[in-house]
Amino acid sequence: MWVTKYRYKVLQGEMRERIREIIMQTWAEMGVHIAKGVLGRDHVHMFLSIPPKLSLSNVMQRIKGRSSRRIQMEFPELRKRYWGRRFWARGYFSTTSGNVTDDVITQYLELHSSK
Repeated sequence: MWVTKYRYKVLQGEMRERIREIIMQTWAEMGVHIAKGVLGRDHVHMFLSIPPKLSLSNVMQRIKGRSSRRIQMEFPELRKRYWGRRFWARGYFSTTSGNVTDDVITQYLELHSSK
C-alpha cells in the first residue's frame, strides 16, 4: 500500500485509469503477478506475488518512480499541486499473507474498493 504525496485525492477519472495501466504494464514486464488491486482516491492497495529473484524494495522503487515520472509528464497540471518531482509520498506498507488466506485478503480489497 502506498499513498499520494500530501494524500491529495487526485486518483480519479482519466488519471486513475492511466495509473492503473502504468502499474499493470510495469509489473507485467517485471514478472510480478497482481492477484487483486484497488486504487483509492489517494492511495493504492495491491495483493501481489513477486518472483524470488526480485526484492520488494526494487519493485516498489521501479513502480513508484516510473508511474510518478509518466503521470507528471502526461498531466502537467499536477505541477501546480506537487512542487518537486514526487507524485507519491515516501515509503510504502507491506506485509506477507502467511497468517490469513488469499481469500480473506481478496475479500478485504473488494470491500475496500466499494467504499
